[in-house]
Amino acid sequence: MNLLWLQASGCGGCTMSLLCAENPNVFDTLADAGITVLWHPALSVGTGAEVRALLERITQGEIALDLLCIEGAIARGPRGTGRYQMLTGTGHSMMHWVQMLAPRARHVVAVGSCAAFGGVTTAGDNPSDAVGIQYEGSHIGGLLAPDFQDQTGLPVINVAGCPTHPGWVLETLMLLSAGALHGQDLDGYARPRFFADHLVHHGCPKNEFYEYKASARDLSDMGCMMEHLGCVGTQAVGDCNIRPWNGSGSCTSGGYPCINCTAPEFENPRHAFTQTPKIAGIPVGLPTDMPKAWFMALASLSKAATPERIARNAVSDRVNVPPTLRKPRP
Repeated sequence: MNLLWLQASGCGGCTMSLLCAENPNVFDTLADAGITVLWHPALSVGTGAEVRALLERITQGEIALDLLCIEGAIARGPRGTGRYQMLTGTGHSMMHWVQMLAPRARHVVAVGSCAAFGGVTTAGDNPSDAVGIQYEGSHIGGLLAPDFQDQTGLPVINVAGCPTHPGWVLETLMLLSAGALHGQDLDGYARPRFFADHLVHHGCPKNEFYEYKASARDLSDMGCMMEHLGCVGTQAVGDCNIRPWNGSGSCTSGGYPCINCTAPEFENPRHAFTQTPKIAGIPVGLPTDMPKAWFMALASLSKAATPERIARNAVSDRVNVPPTLRKPRP
């Protein structure tokens, strides 16, 4: 299968993340899946006239385009011309090329939350009028129409994340190459369910503190960051703590709260990322799959039963009270 990768309005972080794929690396994985990279702006040698000729042959149907991957949001400004971001040397905007190539691709993949929903590129006043490929924030209908479908009947596949996990990108591409990704394998925002059916909370190293509602007060503390420090891992989709990043890490294991970067509009939370908004002392954002009344009742019981070890360690940057091991009976 032939893959063309375009980088639109964004930081390039998803490509940097992709290069962290290990055992095997990104190049071996794609080759083993039968995927040929026609061009990637950061990884390919070809440039200038070579790329213009490649794009021309694709648009004329001389070269099949099986996988169109787009990284970054699409700038539509100024005034709908897209000329805030031109594909250098072609005389056309990136917006133009995506609109031209998407209908010719067997599959269209939005890599990262900027391409999927607009992401950080659209934060604030969004002066470039940037938008996702098929979503504008949480609303269906971005650069492409709400009813856009690829040649197999799939919508734009949103491999969301900021940046996205290299495993999510590669597994999506491998599934598409094998013809094994279908409509029922995507969630309500067209994110692949193999990672979107999990919560960031699953496998979090702070789960013991969460169970007892033993909360951190500062970012250096070991406790759960949901109550005071803005963590929304119980509401965010992603298997970040099940398959660690770079073999060992995740946001929460590194001591930073989950900011729900796989979701549309995460970039405008209307409060500091490290702050939990509350009403009458109760966090506004509670676990999505549990009635709030039940959660509050459980939280009260859990706090009352918190062992001293967990309570003290929660507000420390290291283990101050180790577990007490029972001696075996003689």
